[in-house]
Amino acid sequence: DEEAMFSLAKRHGKVIIVTEESCECSFGLSLSGRIQKNCFEYLDAPIQLVGSIDTPAIPLNSILEETLLPNASKVSNAIEKLLGY
Repeated sequence: DEEAMFSLAKRHGKVIIVTEESCECSFGLSLSGRIQKNCFEYLDAPIQLVGSIDTPAIPLNSILEETLLPNASKVSNAIEKLLGY
């Protein structure tokens, strides 16, 4: 629901989008653009987008998954960066 998303972005002033897909040319990037377009005056910081590393490979083992996909550590780092604004 777009209106709910915009309402929350305006209320809190900060946004993090987490997706398993690559950040480039992604649905998450599209959401980021929509939020930026409709809520720019209310945002206190740049929108943080956390996604997989842009690579042609699909992670097929735990080491690759840890490296390529978003995880708690990567999300935590994005939260810390966002709270620094």
